[in-house]
Amino acid sequence: MEMVLVLFIISVLMLMIIPNVANTKTSVETKGTDALAVVVQTQADMYELDTGTEAASFTVLGAGGYLNDNQVTQATAKLTIAGGNVSIIE
Repeated sequence: MEMVLVLFIISVLMLMIIPNVANTKTSVETKGTDALAVVVQTQADMYELDTGTEAASFTVLGAGGYLNDNQVTQATAKLTIAGGNVSIIE
């Protein structure tokens, strides 16, 4: 009988913990994408100040040393750039 009670309590705790873990992962991914967008926008602004022209693509920012290869890859997958403005792909 005690074993059944212990298993029941563990099951209830698991039901409370698992949804929170899933929500945390989504929250972390969203915050990471938001932070990437801020970094890329800052670097695009720096590129424009340095060269006098808007960055046409993430590859241009990477070639100019404004973004590293990992940032270019992530930005290409998650962001868009148009008119010097960076936005998140929904």
